[in-house]
Amino acid sequence: MAVSGSFKSFTDSLPLQDERMPLLFIGHGSPMNGIEDNEFSNRWKQMGTEIPVPKAVLVISAHWLTRGTHITAMPEPKTIHDFGGFPQALYEVDYPAPGDPQLAFETKQLITKTDVGLDHDWGLDHGTWTVVRHMYPQAQVPVVQLSIDYHKPANYHYELASELSALRRKGVLIIGSGNMVHNLRMVDWTKVNEPDFGYDWAVEMNEVFKTKILNQDHPGLINYDSIGTAARYAIPTPDHYYPLLYILGLQEKDEHAEFFNDKAIMGSLTMTSVKINKD
Repeated sequence: MAVSGSFKSFTDSLPLQDERMPLLFIGHGSPMNGIEDNEFSNRWKQMGTEIPVPKAVLVISAHWLTRGTHITAMPEPKTIHDFGGFPQALYEVDYPAPGDPQLAFETKQLITKTDVGLDHDWGLDHGTWTVVRHMYPQAQVPVVQLSIDYHKPANYHYELASELSALRRKGVLIIGSGNMVHNLRMVDWTKVNEPDFGYDWAVEMNEVFKTKILNQDHPGLINYDSIGTAARYAIPTPDHYYPLLYILGLQEKDEHAEFFNDKAIMGSLTMTSVKINKD
């Protein structure tokens, strides 16, 4: 990939690394995971200690859907409480991670597939801060978000992601935050405290997705809607699935996937998360 003049300034401050930063797809689940100490959030904390400390974090969250593609470019992104009906303690959370306007500008320059807007209004939604605050509780790592153009098809997002690959060798951790299986209309709220419960179709599709990820069958994952009825139950809308495609679009041939938090909850959601790293 050619390096633009503006990106060169970023490379000056972030020296070339021999190793790529890993890629993460996080099943973020309920906003309550942002303040609870449970098996999912504790694994996020552990992940933050296992991987190299990034120079910055770029998150593609299921909760920032736009027309066109945008990236947060403010120096101090606000904490967005984009949910309702939860305990007051959740609304009082402030995650004061800095933004990175220069990284935002240079990411815009890297992407040629579309014109990327520099956003000064959004901030960090719960798809981002509920996860990242467990990984980096001191809020010392700059965080930016890249929006999802919800008017584009799956292959568009997969292809756009590949243009971000240079960031990985500059110490930028790229996270997709969503859920592989996500059907809120079919949630069994009576199972909210049951640690591992999934409908047959949810468990089936979770395994199908995992097999395709392990086999690097990216065309099959892009064309998920052709898999069958179970896939249509698992992904009634693609907002929580598209972040996975960004991570797959960045995977290189010598990299393998491993899974964590691999559980179904409340019948129709899976927390299954993916780490992609070099063999």
